[in-house]
Amino acid sequence: MSTYTDAPIVFERLDGIRYRQHGRTSWELGFKGSGHWEHVDDGTVFDVSIPWALRWAFSPHDPRYLKAAALHDELLIRGFDRVTAAGAFNEALKADGVGAAHRLVMVTAVAFYRWA
Repeated sequence: MSTYTDAPIVFERLDGIRYRQHGRTSWELGFKGSGHWEHVDDGTVFDVSIPWALRWAFSPHDPRYLKAAALHDELLIRGFDRVTAAGAFNEALKADGVGAAHRLVMVTAVAFYRWA
């Protein structure tokens, strides 16, 4: 399992489901010790896209989801495919204490959203 670097991160809620990250998040892709680090820089704006129908069970404002959502969006922006970004999203959610059942639903949603 990969891990985040220990750095203080603050998330500023902008509007709706959009947030701005203050501080830099670093995530080691693949496995701990892989040396493949991806970073979400200070000031990055991202969203926590949870469909309305699922918001009774998954709040887009749950702080356990924010670092993972920022990482997922950053990986997509950098050209990673949806499945790879979803895998990192899963591991990041796990690192932040999100249970297996919730992760399964969330990861399936991001991996197959706009599937073509």
